Amino acid sequence: MELRQTVLKSARRVVVKIGTQLLARPKGQTPGIDTEYVADIAAQIASLRAAGYDITLVSSGAVGAGCAELGLGKRPTDLAALQAVAAIGQRRLMTHWHEAFSTHGIGVGQVLLTRTDFDDRARFLNIRNCVSHLHALGCIAVLNENDTVSVDELSFGDNDMLAALMCNALPADALLLLTAVEGLLDDNGKGPVIDLVSNITDRLSALRQLKHAAGKTDWGTGGIQTKLEAARVVTEAGLLAIIASGKEPDVIRRVLAGERLGTVFVPAVRKLDARRRWIGLTARPAGTVTIDDGAVNAISKRGTSLLATGVAQITGRFEPGDILMVRDANGREIARGLTNFGSEELRLIQGKRSTEFAKTLGRSVYAEVIHRDNLVVLTQGES
Repeated sequence: MELRQTVLKSARRVVVKIGTQLLARPKGQTPGIDTEYVADIAAQIASLRAAGYDITLVSSGAVGAGCAELGLGKRPTDLAALQAVAAIGQRRLMTHWHEAFSTHGIGVGQVLLTRTDFDDRARFLNIRNCVSHLHALGCIAVLNENDTVSVDELSFGDNDMLAALMCNALPADALLLLTAVEGLLDDNGKGPVIDLVSNITDRLSALRQLKHAAGKTDWGTGGIQTKLEAARVVTEAGLLAIIASGKEPDVIRRVLAGERLGTVFVPAVRKLDARRRWIGLTARPAGTVTIDDGAVNAISKRGTSLLATGVAQITGRFEPGDILMVRDANGREIARGLTNFGSEELRLIQGKRSTEFAKTLGRSVYAEVIHRDNLVVLTQGES
């Protein structure tokens, strides 16, 4: 309860994600967007804005809205059909949000994104600046994945991750993931709701062993696992994440007031600055290095740079300045950082001391593979 009363009650910049299942009309009604629910969410956000909050909204529902308009009984599986349906549905979805917020005299700005927008440093900064300026203009930013152009290598996989990356980009004070269930349930997917989670890695490991993740629907792409992954990205940056039921009356205001709803994920003690959030938790790695136990201890316990003597294995093709994932001998991710060497040169010097680099490469080079200023050690790691 202390986190709810301290961090949440003081939070003023919040990213709220709403899934497809919440936005869809109840079973038994004509398929489509539940406009009464959209109006209720808009009213909650308008009330919070008047109280001094900046709310960024991540809204799923484009494919579901498009399917409803076209009279389709289920989500398409063909990529071209999915993109076309999303193009139709996104227009309809934004019309609903525009009408709902205009009742309160609030404008909306549509921001459609792909995963690569966050991989590129300049585009990452432009996204942050755009959303921040929408708030300054008194508007609500409504974000969604750009399903009309997304393919596997561009996709977030689910808007939960988009919301997490946006939370880190701003940065917001908290991420609120609204879903159709009350929060994170115990490992067998049956209640009671877990109030507080301090180690997301353990929860993810247990969940991956289950055959079914509660909360996944025919219309959506996510489930509880994507929400846990999103919460991990946010809490690693030192920010708070919450999973709560979007069906609870006035849920956004009540959560931010510190009421005991849903599951709270404990943030890391450290708070990463914007550059380190991008290096460690936003941009995707171009390659991977596996390091020995001595190097693991040096970078995680003593805060040193990563040296070539500790590099045991290299995977992928990359260039100087690319981001690398750093794993231990068991395959656990422990850090990410900007490499000083391309993959070809690193393979030549791996396991060697820096005094040997010039002779091996024929020129003067950096002493470190990843300098500690460009290295972000993860507090929880990934199983």
